[in-house]
Amino acid sequence: MKIGLVWGYWPAQPPKDFVEITQEAEKVGFNSVWTAESWGSDAFTPLTWLAAHTSTIKLGTGVVQLSARTPVATAMAAMTLDHLSNGRVILGLGVSGPQVVEGWYGRPSNKPLARTREYIDIVRKALLREGPLENDGEFYPMPYRGEGSVGLGKPLKIMTHPLRSEIPIYLGAEGPKNVTQTAEIADGWLPLYYSPFRQDVYADQLAAAKEGFGISSLVTFNVTDDVATGLWPVKATLGFYIGGMGAKGQNYHTKLMARMGFEEEAYKIQDLFFAGKREEAIAAVPDDFADEISLVGPASRIKERLEHWRNSPITELLISARSPEALRQAAELVNG
Repeated sequence: MKIGLVWGYWPAQPPKDFVEITQEAEKVGFNSVWTAESWGSDAFTPLTWLAAHTSTIKLGTGVVQLSARTPVATAMAAMTLDHLSNGRVILGLGVSGPQVVEGWYGRPSNKPLARTREYIDIVRKALLREGPLENDGEFYPMPYRGEGSVGLGKPLKIMTHPLRSEIPIYLGAEGPKNVTQTAEIADGWLPLYYSPFRQDVYADQLAAAKEGFGISSLVTFNVTDDVATGLWPVKATLGFYIGGMGAKGQNYHTKLMARMGFEEEAYKIQDLFFAGKREEAIAAVPDDFADEISLVGPASRIKERLEHWRNSPITELLISARSPEALRQAAELVNG
């Protein structure tokens, strides 16, 4: 079982001490560090800064949003950072939801599965550098010959030789069809939350995963004697994602909680959130559910529950520790 550090995306301001904390994570044996993007900070720039201040820790985008860049722009960014970091990049990608895709990026949100497949295919072809890049797909035609074209586009081959022709690609995915496709076409999976106590939820979708397929799961890690209080931040996050990250009837997080056996609670949380009752929505998140997808409690309890994670398909736990002490505790428990 590996362990990684998650910074996510920046809120109103950049996080404090993110270089020093990442350096400490590398020192105590963390495998990777991950940054994200939504509609604020981007995912690549913080990793570039971290690459300059570290030497061995892997650098993951968790996740780069497909609508933010064309496939070749993503390939260029990943290739550039891979050179600067001496081959430490893990390219995590995700489609995001329609509210962000169409509301922030101004791009269509239809056919996410086909769009993802075509996107990854172009990224891989660009990095392989086997010849001028052409694509006759539905979403990213190259050269472009559609409306507004002046007809002068020509196939090109990436100018800079990639350090690695195959950078690992992980996908953030939740829906059954999306996870099934992820197991088929990607090198790894980034579940937003996973319960090692309900492995059957994803067992069929992961059946096609090839050998070496990685699964890096976000996990709240909190050593505390007060389990109930320790679970509150987990419930707050779940309340926001399940209740508010998406429209009614089109929220992947709500649907996932329902598939995991908490259907009534999931839609109650969403109803409360949309009614403006955010505190009630958070309180409605079952403690059992928050506990299953987390590692919270005294060290002895976490050590015992870690065995369930070790006996699951998860290969790496991604945590958001923010102090040297928390990093050491996590590394000792997971790696010990």
